[in-house]
Amino acid sequence: MLSHNGTKSISLFLFSVFALLLLTLFETVLAGLATSTERIIGVFLLVIPGLIGIVFGALGIFKNESRKWLAVTGVILNGLFAAFMTFVLLFAG
Repeated sequence: MLSHNGTKSISLFLFSVFALLLLTLFETVLAGLATSTERIIGVFLLVIPGLIGIVFGALGIFKNESRKWLAVTGVILNGLFAAFMTFVLLFAG
């Protein structure tokens, strides 16, 4: 069980990266879908976990957990990833 919010934040970042790798590998399968459907899948698998990771990281910072550096790292990585993927989804296609 994950007890620290910073660990949860990093785990969600890793989930997002893994989902990006899977979406990239199975891109040919997704090619038959409508563009809006692809964007919705991208939002649910790439952006929303990043936003939740930011919340967990912020909770870890404000609760003064023992591994505050992990929470700060989670906020930064999730924020950059979610922002980048949001821009990719907005301007793609």
